[in-house]
Amino acid sequence: METMFTRDLLGRPLRSLRVSVTDRCNLRCQYCMPEQDYAWLSRDDLLHFEEISGLVDVFIGLGVDKIRLTGGEPLLRRNLPALVTLLAAKPLTDLALTTNGILLAESAEPLARAGMKRLNVSLDTLRPERFIQLTRQDEHARVMAGIAQGAAHFPGLKLDTVVMRGMNDDEIEPMLDFAASIGAEVRFIEYMDVAGATKWTADTVVPRREILERLRARFGAVTPLDEPGSTAPADRYALPDGRVFGIISSTTEPFCRNCDRARVTADGVLFTCLYATDGMDLRSPLRAGASTSDLAALVETRWAGRRDRGAEERVELGDRSALVPVSALRANPHLEMHKRGG
Repeated sequence: METMFTRDLLGRPLRSLRVSVTDRCNLRCQYCMPEQDYAWLSRDDLLHFEEISGLVDVFIGLGVDKIRLTGGEPLLRRNLPALVTLLAAKPLTDLALTTNGILLAESAEPLARAGMKRLNVSLDTLRPERFIQLTRQDEHARVMAGIAQGAAHFPGLKLDTVVMRGMNDDEIEPMLDFAASIGAEVRFIEYMDVAGATKWTADTVVPRREILERLRARFGAVTPLDEPGSTAPADRYALPDGRVFGIISSTTEPFCRNCDRARVTADGVLFTCLYATDGMDLRSPLRAGASTSDLAALVETRWAGRRDRGAEERVELGDRSALVPVSALRANPHLEMHKRGG
């Protein structure tokens, strides 16, 4: 029986849901959390695991079959494998998690045992001293240990590398070599001008075309992989030696027309675009006793009215600066990328 998907005004189905389980993070990456102070959600504001599970049921009923757990840093959420167990029992084609890897060494096995299917680890540098510069934390050794355990328990592990000119763009080839050495696949991500990226400038972006040019100069032919029907954010390529890598080019060549992703923050606010400036509160009706069908009606109406093309609209601006000023972020912390699980 063919699945009936909820579609937006551009005909895009609702297929994927990113669920933030915490807004806290144990790094301060320059491209995500460059400021000194942030406003945090209180523990009472966070959705309980049972509430998250109930909301996921709502989205599944509307066509979602792919879930990714995010943060902040999701492994900071206590007893996270218990939530994974709840979600793994549902009719999903994919259940994934994105982590910075600091707590992964001790978490990889429990996550795998609970039913997590796939894992992405953020890794922007192989150099310990540069890691401190990029994240303001001396945790590179723990991240590398976490990646080793992640690769052992999750075949097909992906490494996510945000490429920034003058900061780490000299590590493109070394990152490919490292990924191959552990059986992982690296995804190079253009530095995005989302809310929270208050230090973003256009000249720090290394576009997809430049990454490909560099790799062609070093390795020869770079072959795009044909993946019909894929709505994954990364375009994938193969090198002559068979190594595969991906590039997410949201900044210079966005894929808004194929975006099927919704996001729910750790306190239950629904966003239909990473660039969206307004969301819909689902926690209040959920805690007021709204039924699954009541919540589904809210989400379906919101998605049906969706016309978001945030990244494309940013490209159309031409002369770009940071999306949201610091003052606006402090007035509305939900605009922060670490709140909505980039």
